[in-house]
Amino acid sequence: MFRVVLYQPEIPPNTGNIIRLCANTGSELHLIEPLGFSISDRELRRAGLDYADAVTIHSHTSIDAFFEETTPVRAFMFSTKHSRVHSDCRFQCGDALVFGPETRGLPENVRHLVPAGQRVTLPMCTTRRSLNLSNAVAVALFEAWRQCGYPGSA
Repeated sequence: MFRVVLYQPEIPPNTGNIIRLCANTGSELHLIEPLGFSISDRELRRAGLDYADAVTIHSHTSIDAFFEETTPVRAFMFSTKHSRVHSDCRFQCGDALVFGPETRGLPENVRHLVPAGQRVTLPMCTTRRSLNLSNAVAVALFEAWRQCGYPGSA
């Protein structure tokens, strides 16, 4: 389905929530090191509940390693610094959706690994800084899944 990529995630409950989200959308989860927590962290397990067994979770030593090991056809970089709205994109099954760490977002060098048309943002009030990571992933992933007709859903 889709590849959700978390670049250096820092907060265990967010990643736990995203594990559950991936399980319920048939998506893979890719974690780019270093992580701000242990994969066996109690908070991570609690938030992910019993869904971790239903998700393929990969860990990569760097964003370059992710691209070398998975060779996605396309990747979309999500950042508040971009101007193209996610719903203006045409997602395809197999796309990678890449999100940055909670406290600083994707660094510029990572955001620019893809063409400008694949650098996207989620709209929000101009007076606000950012969305919670697990909420941002949910909004983006469900739009991508919707565009593909919700394959695998009941």
